[in-house]
Order: sequence, then structure tokens, then C-alpha cells
Amino acid sequence: MRRIMLVGRTGAGKTSFCQVMNGQELRYQKTQAIEFLDNAIDTPGEYVENRKLYAALSVTAAEADLIVLVQDCSDREDVFSPGMAAMFDKPVIGVVTKVDLDETGEQTRHAADQLELAGCEKIFRLSNVTGAGVRELVDYLEQSE
Repeated sequence: MRRIMLVGRTGAGKTSFCQVMNGQELRYQKTQAIEFLDNAIDTPGEYVENRKLYAALSVTAAEADLIVLVQDCSDREDVFSPGMAAMFDKPVIGVVTKVDLDETGEQTRHAADQLELAGCEKIFRLSNVTGAGVRELVDYLEQSE
């Protein structure tokens, strides 16, 4: 599996996805600093919430094969600017999380639209809690080696 770098707001589900992807039990864990795992780089939400920290994301991306922009569908704040994917010299995909909380699908569509505007090549929809969509994303990551 290629090494991915997860980028998204605090609470978007980046760390939870790392736990699910590695077969670990889900437990809330606030990421305080960049965490380098075997198959992922988990970045703190503050790095995308504060434009002054974008340079840290750009430098850290050098250690990744693929960038994953993560958007919680229940979070209506658009943190990714249009074309943001261009700041990375790597392929960029999007992940809409917490789709189990969206009864109508409207929030999920809005989040996917924002990720598309940010320049994501492909967008996945998943729930770390129910597991919906997780296998599809993991399969994609394994195929993309």
C-alpha cells in the first residue's frame, strides 16, 4: 500500500480512518503533531485550519505517495480552497467521512462538491463507525501501488 498523507480539519476522521485501515479499535485520539505510521501520515487539523501552517503540509507531503483531503460531511465549513490540490506535487484524492450521519445525502453531496473544487482526482464516501465505503478506499490504495 502506498503511504498516504491525510489532511483535514480537526475531528474530520483522519485518525479514525488510520485506526480502521490498520484493523485497530476506534478510539478518539487528538493528533497533536504529525504522526508517521507505516502506511499513513496523520496531520493535525490545525495545519489546514491555519494558512500559516500550509508550508508544513507542503514539506511533509514529500514523504507521501498520495495526498488524501478529508472532509466531514456534517461540517459545513469549507476548509479547502478551490484548486488547493495543486499545492501538492502528488496525486490528490478526497474522502467524505461520517456519511452515516447524513440521512438525506445532501451534506455528503456538498462535501464531495467541495473536494472536487479543491482538485481531488477521485472522491470516496465512507463511515469509520459503520465501515461503509472503507473497503473500497483500502482496495483503491492497495491497487494504486
